[in-house]
Amino acid sequence: MSDGVRCMWMRGGTSKGGYFLADDLPHDRDAFLMRVMGSPDPRQIDGMGGADPLTSKVAVVKRSTRAGVDVDYLFLQVGVDEPRVSDGQNCGNILAGVAPFAIERRVVAAQDGQTRVAIYMENTGQTAIATVQTPGGVPCYAGDAAIDGVPGTAAPVPLEFVGTAGSTCGALLPTGNAVDVIEGAEVTMIDNGMPVVVLRATDMGITGEEPRDALDADIFLKARLEAIRLACGPLMKLGDVTHKTVPKMTMVSRPRHGGAISTRSFIPHRCHASIGVLGAVSVATACLLPGSPAAALADVPDGASKTLPIEHPIGETTIVAQLDNGDVTSAAILRTARKLMDGYVFT
Repeated sequence: MSDGVRCMWMRGGTSKGGYFLADDLPHDRDAFLMRVMGSPDPRQIDGMGGADPLTSKVAVVKRSTRAGVDVDYLFLQVGVDEPRVSDGQNCGNILAGVAPFAIERRVVAAQDGQTRVAIYMENTGQTAIATVQTPGGVPCYAGDAAIDGVPGTAAPVPLEFVGTAGSTCGALLPTGNAVDVIEGAEVTMIDNGMPVVVLRATDMGITGEEPRDALDADIFLKARLEAIRLACGPLMKLGDVTHKTVPKMTMVSRPRHGGAISTRSFIPHRCHASIGVLGAVSVATACLLPGSPAAALADVPDGASKTLPIEHPIGETTIVAQLDNGDVTSAAILRTARKLMDGYVFT
């Protein structure tokens, strides 16, 4: 393709990728996006990807025709070293850039001060509300908000999720149980915005304090996690997950830095540098399920509103969960975003 395609490169939360208006993408979308990212290639040297799943992501955005919704957002995960583009999951980090992108592209009219944008997440059929700082009707990316995994500070982008339970699997607990035994390990199969298998780190032969690189190099750990994941897929109503990016696998241990729980997550075949936004929501919810592996290890505050810092390899991600009669009714998280490049990408 000799003509460039309009796009914006943005950091959203602890991920980054390309943001496109749906109408700007060519008909051979997946082949185009793999070419854009430089996949398949472990280095993605001939494309825009950063040789990591966290930097090989795409947001496709369009004006919504749904009542009460401003924009529709489709998340696409582009494989790094394999020729695959998946829409089988959401991404709450890339979500953080959708509202400012929509305002930049004039899909949403900005207010003076701040602008609330209702975003329909096409991957799971749920809606999130993002609040963007827009002094003078222009997105502002500079500010004092800090999130672990991103150096410096930026303008806050609070994200509020409502009704995400069972968004992919059809139920918060697809098996109906807070704990099941799979391949000899106690697990919680849960979906509160992201399908996740939660299990004790010690049951996998680790402490839960290991750095990401050490876990990525542990071939025995990865083989056991994958065996459990493949067994959980059909039980979570996901079918054969051999070539799917869900469920994610999160090993939990007691918090060490004042948080609610400590985590090490595989997404699903590489260890996450931190933890995904919606993955953190699912893990936080698992901490509130009596009898679950996570609940037995978690430090959970009292009250109907619970602030749950989820510890991960490079810091923590805090979830604020609202409960009603023991059920999580909504969850909110603070993210930030930054525009990195606006222009055209060539293939």
